[in-house]
Order: sequence, then C-alpha cells, then structure tokens
Amino acid sequence: MAIESIRTVDPEIFQLISAEERRQRDSIRLIASENYASKAVLAAVGSVLSNKYAEGYPGRRYYNGQVNTDAIERCAIERAKDLFGAQHANVQAYSGSPANMAVYAALCEPGDPIVGLSLPHGGHLSHGWKVNFSGKLYDAHQYPVSRETELIDLEVVRELCHEVKPKVLSVGTTAYPRAIDFEGFAAVAKEVGAYLVADVAHVSGLIAGGAYPNPVPFADVVTSTTHKTLRGPRGGLILCRQDLAKAIDRAVFPGLQGGPHMNQITALAVALKEASTPEYARYCAQVIANARALAAALEMRGFRLVTGGTDSHIVLVDLTPKGVAGRIAADALERAGIVCNSNTIPYDPRTPFDPSGIRIGTPCVTSRGMKEPEMEQIAVWIADVVENVEDETVIKDVRTEILQMVKAFPAPGLDF
Repeated sequence: MAIESIRTVDPEIFQLISAEERRQRDSIRLIASENYASKAVLAAVGSVLSNKYAEGYPGRRYYNGQVNTDAIERCAIERAKDLFGAQHANVQAYSGSPANMAVYAALCEPGDPIVGLSLPHGGHLSHGWKVNFSGKLYDAHQYPVSRETELIDLEVVRELCHEVKPKVLSVGTTAYPRAIDFEGFAAVAKEVGAYLVADVAHVSGLIAGGAYPNPVPFADVVTSTTHKTLRGPRGGLILCRQDLAKAIDRAVFPGLQGGPHMNQITALAVALKEASTPEYARYCAQVIANARALAAALEMRGFRLVTGGTDSHIVLVDLTPKGVAGRIAADALERAGIVCNSNTIPYDPRTPFDPSGIRIGTPCVTSRGMKEPEMEQIAVWIADVVENVEDETVIKDVRTEILQMVKAFPAPGLDF
C-alpha cells in the first residue's frame, strides 16, 4: 500500500523505486557494505515515527508528546547493550562517520594527535585520512599493513603510538578481510595513555551473531553503522564505558546533531531484536563460511587474494595477475549481473580512481539463502567475466545464467 501511494503521488519516483527493486532482485549483490533489510525493518523506517520530532534524550526532551518515542529509544538502547555486552549505548548518530565525529569531539580537542589504519590499506576516511574532517581537525597519523603479509603488524602500531602519543587510537576497517586483535590494540593504547576506539561498522552484525571477535570488553568506545552485516536501517551506533556516557551523549546532542531520526531508531530496535535470535547467529556463521568458500573457489581460478584469505565477510582480490584493472572488471561484472566495487589494494601501484583490486562481500547473497555451492558457481562466473572483460557474448551468457539462478533465492524485504 505504501508503494502504491507513491505511484499515485509521484509516478516518476515510483518507477525508479520499482527499477531498483528489480535490480536488487535480479543481481548478485557482492557489495560488502550492503545487505537486505527485512520487511519489518523497512516498514519501521517508513512508519509514522517519521512524523515525530524528539530533540533530546528519553525523559529529557525539548518537545511534548514523547511517551512513545521515549519507550522506543529506551528499547533500542537496552537491546544494543544486551546484544553487545556494553555498559552504555547511544542510538542517535545519523550514520557511521557522524558517530566517529562525535567520539572524537568527546575525547579530543582539535589538533590532538590521533592514529588510525591508512585508508589505502583498508581503513576508513574518518580514521584520519587527509581529505576528511578527521584528518583536517586533528593531527592524524596512520599505520600501514605489512608489505609482506598484508596484515596489521601490532609492533608497527606500537612504535607509531609511542612516537606520536595519540589521544585516540582507532582500529577499524573497510577493506581488511582478517579478524582484529582488539585485546592487543587495547594493550598498545594503555601503554601510551590513549583511548581505544573500535569502528566495527562492517562487522557489527557478525559480532552480534557471535561469529567475529567482540571489541566491547577491550575498547573504550565502539562505533558502528547499523546497516551492513547488522541488517538494520542506515544509521549509527555508539557503545562505550559508563564513565564516558555523558561525554559521548553530549557530543552527539547538542554537540553535533539536532533532533534524532526516530524512524531510524525504531527500525534499529527491530533489527536488534532480529539480531538476537538463533536464526541470525546461523546467518552470521554462514556469511563467513560463504566468504571462505568464495575465496577458495576464486583462488582455484588463479586469483590472488589480499592476505591470502578471509576471516570475515570480505574478500579483497588483486587482479594484477589477471592483467585487468579493478574498475574495468567491476563494470564488466555489473553488466553480467554481479555487483561489487573496484578497490585499492595495499601498496597499490595504480591510482585510487583506477585501482588494482575488487572488494567482494557475502552478506547479501547469504541473506538470500545462498550457501557454499552457490559461492563456487559465483566464483566461476566472476572468473569467466574477468578473463573475458571485452567479450559481450560471455558477459551476456553469464547474465542469463544469473537471472535463472536468483529465482530460487528470493530477496528478503522485496515485494516481488
């Protein structure tokens, strides 16, 4: 009914939404940061909570009429705390980068030194990259991965931290497929008197499902988006120790934001409930099993995997041995119905606008119910396309086969 109301009011936008539904239904989505939210989550985003202004925090609002919004936000907070084992949760951040901005504002002063993983080596813009607020407002330093192993070397991190004495040590990734040693990072942070901030935007869902290490026992603050592997709405989440709660909350509001998006918080509450189920834990285990199966199958076809494999939902592929640039491969794969993204690899000789790699992830295909046999078939299709990027006949044939295969795996949340 909601979609039909759009058709009546705005046929042009209705057609575009419908086209996007078809694209999500008819393609194999391997964007590592995407997923399928459930119908319940999507319904909550589009609910009457979109109508409500709720500036402030539960019990301390600046507007009347908050009996339901207070209950919803408290519910989301308690579910987040229970799911991750945190002492405090803030569910108002608009997204992941605003969450990180709030944390820096709470823990640092402009110009303070901060340390994070280099963006070209798998980090995130908001961990101190020069074009981002974090690199402009703070004295940002970045640690690389090892040239030999392509893994994070804690001794390198330790040396850098002892040199610059950061106020905040960040650990978090966007294109690093291996598990993080959060306890080891905590030890380094303690040595230099830094706050440890773990940005788990990519893996928070896997953490909730017990399939990936949980940083909450070790980090002072944990930030995340609420979509990606968590399968919630697009939003942000901050978890922290109780003694930092007041500073974090004040940094979010009134420090950086006005009224929270109550429809987003409502949908997050729904997603957190879904993530507390045994079914969700099985989903998370399958996400990683699928990533490992896909990685192994690609290796069998001669692809080089950055770090040699994966411990998460991400597989980072170096296409240099195939003689194909990442962007060319990603474009050809999209024409075939496989959607991923070109990506820089560590020590990439190519530019970020024309990198050597592609990043692929398994959250979406796992949400559709695909398992290891389907991953092996997807690897065959990826190899066929990458090895024949200029052969539109091969690409068309793969597209036809994909359209047949996805019919057996309905996409969650879609109306088709």
